[in-house]
Amino acid sequence: MPQSPATADLVDEWGDQLQVCDLQFRHFGGRSRFTGKIRTISCYQDNALVKQALHEPGEGQVLVVDGKGSLRTALLGDLIAGAAERSGWAGVVLHGAVRDSVALAGLDLGVAALGTTPRKSGKQGIGVRDEPVGFGGILFRPGDELFADEDGIAVLPATEQG
Repeated sequence: MPQSPATADLVDEWGDQLQVCDLQFRHFGGRSRFTGKIRTISCYQDNALVKQALHEPGEGQVLVVDGKGSLRTALLGDLIAGAAERSGWAGVVLHGAVRDSVALAGLDLGVAALGTTPRKSGKQGIGVRDEPVGFGGILFRPGDELFADEDGIAVLPATEQG
C-alpha cells in the first residue's frame, strides 16, 4: 500500500479546509500511517455492525466507528481486525476501545482507538451504518478522505477534493 502523506504536511497544504480531530488516539495496528475514504458506524458497546462491515470488501477504505468514547467494552479485537486486513481495509478509527492489542500490532492494518479493555462487547447489532458521525470537534462523513499518522487524524471533506 502506498505511504499516506503526513498530516502536518496536509495541514500546511490545505489549511482550514482540512479538519483535524482534537482527540488523542493511540495506534494499535501494524500501520501507524493510513488513509482512505471514510465509511461509518455509530454504536455503543455493541460491535456486531463493526464485525459485519469489516468482513465486507474494504477496497482501501477506513471504517470510522463512533463508540461514544466508551472504554468499558472493546469494539475491535484480533479476529475482526484480521478479517479487516484480509478484506482490504486500510484502517479503523474507533472512538472507543480495542482488545488483543499485542496481536493487533502484528496486522498490516491501521487501528487507532482511545484505549484498551479485555471486555467483549454486545452482539445485538444495535447502531447505524454510513451516516455522519461526530467526535473530536469534527464530522466524519462517508466519502470524505481520512488521513492518520503519529501526529493525529485529519479529514478532507469530499467537497474540498476537486
